[in-house]
Amino acid sequence: MIHAYNHYYLEDAMNNLGNMLDYAVNAAGLDIAVFYEMFLASGVASQIEVGNPRYVSGLSGIELCHVVLEKSSDIDIKDVVYQPFERTKEFWAGWSLAYYQWYTAKSFLYIQRNGLDIKCLISLYNTLHEADLSKLVDTANSIIERHIAESPSILKTLRKQIHLTQSKLAELSGVSLRMIQAYEQGDQDIRKAEAQTVIALARALGCDVEMILG
Repeated sequence: MIHAYNHYYLEDAMNNLGNMLDYAVNAAGLDIAVFYEMFLASGVASQIEVGNPRYVSGLSGIELCHVVLEKSSDIDIKDVVYQPFERTKEFWAGWSLAYYQWYTAKSFLYIQRNGLDIKCLISLYNTLHEADLSKLVDTANSIIERHIAESPSILKTLRKQIHLTQSKLAELSGVSLRMIQAYEQGDQDIRKAEAQTVIALARALGCDVEMILG
């Protein structure tokens, strides 16, 4: 499996993401769901995803928190005192999330939007915080796979947004009606479709390929 970045940076990334969430919630008093959305919007998440050394190991968790707030809000918490005494559930959530993102190379946004949001992850603390990280990976994969399976077809949603029938989409894209029906019903995984098929559908729908792939 190809991981998100060099293993050399992983321990720092895990500890820093854990300290960032712990500091934001337990020292600064921020709501974790609100702060995590700031993290996603700030660009810090995308820098960690690719293993940018400045973000995964060059900045502390506290510094990461300040960068997130500076880039995505007008909240000032520079005078907050932080003296961690133990690993909190918020620390564990950030620590384990950094590992899962590294291990799978999925984006933090993808993880958040596909069933494993930050509050869901925290809810797993009592069950998994003493377990091997492989158990976390298996559990997280199951949550995301179940969420995707139970969610409405992205292709169907995009098609309906521009008021196309399946037949019209087949005509515009050159993809067979049978295949479009299979993708929308979940009988075929569109993420495993040939590149030219996804590109043709994206052009017909007037959207990015990434939107179709979720």
